Amino acid sequence: MFLIGQYDSPFVRRVGVALRLYEIDFEHRPWSSFGDAEKIAAYNPLRRVPTLVLDSGEVLIESAAILDFLDEEVGPDRAMIADHGPDRRRALKTAALATGLADKAVILFYEGVLHKEKSDVWVARCKAQIHDVLDALEQERAARTTTWWYGDRIGHADIAVACALRFLRDVHTDLFGNHPALLAHAERCEALPVFQEIAQAFSPPA
Repeated sequence: MFLIGQYDSPFVRRVGVALRLYEIDFEHRPWSSFGDAEKIAAYNPLRRVPTLVLDSGEVLIESAAILDFLDEEVGPDRAMIADHGPDRRRALKTAALATGLADKAVILFYEGVLHKEKSDVWVARCKAQIHDVLDALEQERAARTTTWWYGDRIGHADIAVACALRFLRDVHTDLFGNHPALLAHAERCEALPVFQEIAQAFSPPA
């Protein structure tokens, strides 16, 4: 199988980290959704990443759907999220907040580089969403005493938050603010060998 997309994308990166932690062999094709759009289109008409192409030729798109497949592959004992119930819903919500934060950070970046005239209203809305999600995640993480968000083993929520924070801090350095619990979480994740391997400095589209 091969994973399409560059690791400066928080969505591609969370999939790459999960693949490594699950010890699933894959080839990485670091195609840009801008510069390599037509290559990606051969597998994904949306020309978006991450795109995971299985050995069978089946194509999976969107990070959450890809992770759902990977969880099925490794089974419930190894999956980095509960398979049902409140624990699963809570972890999915945390991951959704993180990916939503990342999405707003991406949109805010493109608003600045692709539009000659920025919409002040739209920029303010994106910044407010980022600020409020950071505050919500900070409060949530600060209230937990376990090593990882939902226990003593790293999970998809941990990875999603760390990848979103890396992107935000790389691209919008002024927006992170004072969030010590999130900073500690990010540093804990980034210190792991898998996060150091599955990483890329932000590369703006040409």
